[in-house]
Amino acid sequence: MSTTTETASVQPDGTRRPSARQWIALGVLALTALLLSLDVSVLYLALPALSADLGASTTQQLWMLDIYSFVLAGFLVTMGAVGDRVGRKRLLLIGAVAFGVASACAAYASSPGQLVMWRAVLGIAGATLMPSTMGLIRTIFTDEKSMTTAIGVWFSCFMGGMAVGPLVGGLLLQHFWWGSAFLLGVPFMVLLVLVGHRVLPESDRQTGVRIDLVSAVLSLAMTLPVINGFKEIARGGSTTAASVWITIGLGMAVFFVRRQRSIDNPLVDLALFRSRAFSTALTVMLIGGVVMAGVSFLSTQWLQLVAGLDPLGAGLWMLPANLALLAGSSSSALIARRLGTGRTMAGGLVVCAAGLALYTQVGPSAGLGLLVFGMCLTSFGIMVPSTLTMSVMLQSAPPERAGSVASMSETSGEFGIAVGIAGLGSLATFVYRDELSPYAAEHAPGAATVALDSLAGAVQAAAALPGTAGRELLSAAQDAFTTGLNVVAGVGAGLFLLVAAVALRVLRGAH
Repeated sequence: MSTTTETASVQPDGTRRPSARQWIALGVLALTALLLSLDVSVLYLALPALSADLGASTTQQLWMLDIYSFVLAGFLVTMGAVGDRVGRKRLLLIGAVAFGVASACAAYASSPGQLVMWRAVLGIAGATLMPSTMGLIRTIFTDEKSMTTAIGVWFSCFMGGMAVGPLVGGLLLQHFWWGSAFLLGVPFMVLLVLVGHRVLPESDRQTGVRIDLVSAVLSLAMTLPVINGFKEIARGGSTTAASVWITIGLGMAVFFVRRQRSIDNPLVDLALFRSRAFSTALTVMLIGGVVMAGVSFLSTQWLQLVAGLDPLGAGLWMLPANLALLAGSSSSALIARRLGTGRTMAGGLVVCAAGLALYTQVGPSAGLGLLVFGMCLTSFGIMVPSTLTMSVMLQSAPPERAGSVASMSETSGEFGIAVGIAGLGSLATFVYRDELSPYAAEHAPGAATVALDSLAGAVQAAAALPGTAGRELLSAAQDAFTTGLNVVAGVGAGLFLLVAAVALRVLRGAH
């Protein structure tokens, strides 16, 4: 690590100013974040073309989309611990090679089964990249100020990839075949390996400490069933099956925790949770993922099915929110230097709550401006604490545990997304059906079942009804869906205010 800090100059406050080599190293890590987010967002655009070319069924399409996040979430904890033991640079470079090879193989897959398999490999490789990059930031930037700035840059690149992903994907798919969406990752990974080998430092390793294979298996056994259960709820599948999956996962979690307490080399150091700062930061990450995933899921539907925008139009109206994400992640470190970490995180969460308060005023006929402005506030607000939570967690843990800490943060985010879409999506569905069922039963009994299933179903049912009846059913369904969005936003605002109060109290002394 000395090679990255020896040229750093000392600033008046006694901290070291990052050297050029450190910034180059950060650029390599940020490039990795950019690629990972690009890879996710591009696939959604490529799905129709590759499904038609490969003859994929609806179930196979879902597996193509879900297998990556399933495997990624399942392996994050294990790979974070592996990086702590074998070296994060080594694991990052190995993962980069695997990601590049799997990307190339996915691009030339000749069947849905092959593509699902290579997407799973991409998930395993992605699980090595994410905690390794964040853990290396902890190794490269040792003081709080530079670390917070570096994490802000990393988050900005990650969110930037999400913002430009649809544009890049659209350009690729307009001129090339669907496989180009996967080949996009290959040159990035080649560059990462060549440059990263020279400029990235190796982290301190927990030499002589082996990975407990039983714990690794249990981490998969507890993570995959829970996320699968919540995704089953989000897809409108069997509630019984979803409950069984979640129960199995929670049962495995009990065994996992008991295992960590009884062995000398735990995969997750449970002592970390004794730190109130660590636990609070992890909670902020989880709640933020839950609320933002649920609200974003409903917002995209509202833009298209209520506001009547086509996918391109909806994407353009969401662009200001994507820019707000970048602004939030890039400015959080500067704000924290002035106000302190606790106040800044709490302030960001209050801004989120204010944005969601605007959501509660959105109406079916005149709410586009409110929704877009609300998206901008919530996007900016959530990135301020999200950037700082990782810094708080890394500073609360010993440097040799940085990979494990990063993996726990990422796993929390994955759980938050799954729970948000399933939980808040189910709440919105309950409100939608409760609001629409009296009207549908009285005025459109023949189309009630389809209309009550979802707003998309109501649009189809309304199109099949004659004249005024169809228009009135569609209007009632849009009113009901908007009410569901209002309720979810109100619940989310309340959660953000509660977490803001906790963050302000616990992290008041953090700077």
